Amino acid sequence: MKLVVLDRDGVINYDSEEYIKSAREWEPIPGSLEAIARLNNAGVTVAVATNQSAIARGLCDLDDLNAIHQTLRSRLNAVGGRVEVIAFCQHAPGQNCDCRKPKAGLLKEIRRRTGISLSDAPVIGDSRRDLDAAASVGARPILVRTGQGEETERNLPPALAAEIAIFDDLAAAVDGLLEHA
Repeated sequence: MKLVVLDRDGVINYDSEEYIKSAREWEPIPGSLEAIARLNNAGVTVAVATNQSAIARGLCDLDDLNAIHQTLRSRLNAVGGRVEVIAFCQHAPGQNCDCRKPKAGLLKEIRRRTGISLSDAPVIGDSRRDLDAAASVGARPILVRTGQGEETERNLPPALAAEIAIFDDLAAAVDGLLEHA
């Protein structure tokens, strides 16, 4: 396992129906930053693929998003962790871009920027969009129950639910990945 791709809102940090629009609204889910650090310490490259339509909706701008990501990086650094790439889609759902998950553009950008194959790479998310994007590039979709994850799990077709790993949160998912690495 060389690469793990994470969704941001609902996986690393708490999500909000009003969107995360500023660095002061960004709050990590307990154990998530330490989980990323454990991946790094095991030699795994960690990347983030995140839909951020709050920009297209006029709720925040690129400076706000950069401040949020700087907060994420600073807080990670404080626990010995890092993310190599943060790929984001700033488009609204109706803009029909190639980057908004469930399309594969963000994952392809991560592959291009890291030079690491996505084949069987774990992609951890809390929504069906995350799972579908992972499957579309041959990566391994993993669902966490944080964020929208419990609702996503309830709505999964039984065949799909049987095929993917489901964990309570990012820390548990990382435990599972490292145990079987």
